[in-house]
Amino acid sequence: MTRPRTVVIVGGGISGLATAFALMEQAGKAGLSLRCILLESDASWGGKIVTHRVGEIVTEAGPDSFLSQKQAGLDLCLKLGLADQLINTNETAKRASVLYGGRLHDLPEGLLSFVPRQLGPFLQSRLLSWSGLARMGLEFAVPPGSPRDDESLAGFLRRRFGVQAFERVLEPLMAGIYAGDAEQMSLRATFPRFFELEQQHGSIIRGMMAAKKSAASAAFSHPRPTMFVSLKNGLSELVTALTRRLIQQGVELRVGARVDALRVRSHEVGRWMYDLILQDGSALSAESVVLATPAYVSAELLRPLTPIAGGLLDLIPYASTATIAMAFPRIQTSAIEGFGFIIPRAEQRHLIAATWTSLKWPHRAPSDQLLARCYLGGVGREDILQREDQALVAIVRAELASICGIRAEPSYIEVNRWWKAMPQYTIGHLGRLEQLDAAVSRYPGLILTGAAYRGVGIPDCIRDGALAAKRVVQDLSGETGHARHARVGTGSA
Repeated sequence: MTRPRTVVIVGGGISGLATAFALMEQAGKAGLSLRCILLESDASWGGKIVTHRVGEIVTEAGPDSFLSQKQAGLDLCLKLGLADQLINTNETAKRASVLYGGRLHDLPEGLLSFVPRQLGPFLQSRLLSWSGLARMGLEFAVPPGSPRDDESLAGFLRRRFGVQAFERVLEPLMAGIYAGDAEQMSLRATFPRFFELEQQHGSIIRGMMAAKKSAASAAFSHPRPTMFVSLKNGLSELVTALTRRLIQQGVELRVGARVDALRVRSHEVGRWMYDLILQDGSALSAESVVLATPAYVSAELLRPLTPIAGGLLDLIPYASTATIAMAFPRIQTSAIEGFGFIIPRAEQRHLIAATWTSLKWPHRAPSDQLLARCYLGGVGREDILQREDQALVAIVRAELASICGIRAEPSYIEVNRWWKAMPQYTIGHLGRLEQLDAAVSRYPGLILTGAAYRGVGIPDCIRDGALAAKRVVQDLSGETGHARHARVGTGSA
């Protein structure tokens, strides 16, 4: 009987969990006998996916949904038997707003796809001046940029849509996803689809219209999900289902297991054995190691093996954020409608966005309560996070009073801080990943995955975990052939 190969996955967030799930699935198909060990330094699984339930109130400390257009998230939910738990955003009051000039303006429906369904609301909102609207409409005539340059997201959006559209609408929409500064963000690393549409169609709007027409002509045998989806009882249900399935598959799950060092020794010609030294003094040996940890954690583990890789990982900066959830009496907030609002940097507010959680999602609060989730921090705005919880709550309440007129006393308050939680894909990011791949490639069986590389969303991490699992199986099966398989997250964000 063939001796099982040992694989250790370090990091029990969604990336590590998804890697372990895909690894067991793919190893079974390949007939590869494995001993899989998943290590997490914290006391619980899921990383930033944390759902809190207090009575009928359901809050998400981290992400509250995932993008349905990236199939990996939906596919994993189906495999785990969570299809009946998937929920769409509420059908009523779907609009969102943006703050400009001290007051909220409705964002036209369809703006996220750059194909507004109705121009009337856009024209009436006074969000953009006539010259701003005209400049945005000229996007069709703007020539494509150089395919060789790694342009900033800000430079790209200003070039294609004009300064007004960028500052008042696009910057808070796009940069908010990464809690980043659009002036520093790499277009190709954060929104590669925009680059592809420009190169293929010569226009983002033209490309989006073509994609929309193609999607409309496709036949669907089931209701189409909304752009963002969640789970009825919160996203932690995904973590619970994953850990349950991994235990059933024989994966060894260890929480409170911090890895302090990673060593290599000769195993056979062209291969290595990896020794992981844990904080409690114990050690594990494995033929393959997957680091599903933040870049700064992976940097410390890899530095003794390859200083170049450690240095490149150090160049991936992280932003810190905070979410503040509050429930207000609905009778005193009856004027609040829609899904929430975003705030451009130009408004110079502490608050960067707010979601009316109970209006956006079903099953999130009693009908007589309005549940709000507010966001602070991000690149260039992190100093505020040094303040005490009470101070943050006071700041958010003052902002809500000023912007929306909410002055009611909250019946529930929850503050969640995420230090160095959001990786930033700055200009040159993809080039640095190529160098990182080259630096790590001398160690077969050593692979990096996670949000630091090619996508920060839940589906991105799931997809990248599956690719990491595929590389492990290829390495251990000796199927790599002559092609050098990437050791760092691959795929399109």
